[in-house]
Amino acid sequence: MNFWSIFDLPSKEDELAILENQSSDQKLWDDPQKAQQVMKKYSDLKSELDDLKKFDLRIKDTLDLSQMADDSMWDEIGEETNQIVEKLDQLELTALLSAPYDKGNAVLAIHAGAGGVDSQDWASMLQRQYLRWMEKHHYATEVIDFTPGEEAGLKTITISVTGAYAYGYLKSEKGVHRLVRLSPFDSAHRRHTSFAMVEVMPEIEDTDPNIQIPVEDIKIEVYKSSGAGGQNVQKNSTAVRITHIPTGIVASCQNERSQTQNRESALKVLRARLYALSLEAHVQQISDLRGEYTKAEWGSQIRSYVLHPYQMVKDHRTNFEVGNTQGVLDGDLDAFIESYLKFQPPVEH
Repeated sequence: MNFWSIFDLPSKEDELAILENQSSDQKLWDDPQKAQQVMKKYSDLKSELDDLKKFDLRIKDTLDLSQMADDSMWDEIGEETNQIVEKLDQLELTALLSAPYDKGNAVLAIHAGAGGVDSQDWASMLQRQYLRWMEKHHYATEVIDFTPGEEAGLKTITISVTGAYAYGYLKSEKGVHRLVRLSPFDSAHRRHTSFAMVEVMPEIEDTDPNIQIPVEDIKIEVYKSSGAGGQNVQKNSTAVRITHIPTGIVASCQNERSQTQNRESALKVLRARLYALSLEAHVQQISDLRGEYTKAEWGSQIRSYVLHPYQMVKDHRTNFEVGNTQGVLDGDLDAFIESYLKFQPPVEH
């Protein structure tokens, strides 16, 4: 197995050498913003190469051991081989995540659609699904903004997701999710169809040159945070709502105790939404040239979750489906994410 050629390690080594030369240039810090970007890219690439080199050595050691093994060692070698194969599958998947921001953190938002309490309950089911998936993959999460439903569930929630490749994996979830079930809120127990919209955006640093927000382009409002009542309700106006005047995009945060913290979190969401808007415009431009653009609207769901009259979860983009609906709702999303990433053509930048 030529491990180095499979993962294009020579070109990564060349790129690392270039970044190392740039980082040692004394004039680099004349532009602190550029310097930070170079140093972060150098650090991330060096860490990636170090991990790949260790894995390459692990493969060679296992091959060497297999050539001198006796009968008592084959169980151990077999277990090690299985772990290597699993790691290779994981590396193959992450190799597909080469678009800008794929390696970074994400901002995920869920919005209940039309359908009243059923859709608000569906939105909370999706929240649980994604939090379970994030917990399984050891991502750190923080609720930035939350609006509860009128009777049950939620109207909207925004979650910050921190960890390697959070955006790369979760971007497959962006779109409308449809639920078909016997409604627990209908006294006649009839079948209802509910919708919820999932937004997935990369976390954009305030130093990122691609998204800069002039102060004159935003309107900042403060208000009292909503809560569960009693001591949870803020007596002071700490919640922050920021409106981007040119586009009308709104971002809010009411989770933190400090107005300053809420302002920073709301700006983080606003930068993410502005990037998502610019990406959508870019994709639309390319698709218009090809004559294939379809605007994402409430009617164009990406995935259906059917609990009645049969059990099935189906992704309408890839036609991948499973019958274990409970497993998916418990956060078993890896097969859907993998099928989406392998189905997608390379992103044009």
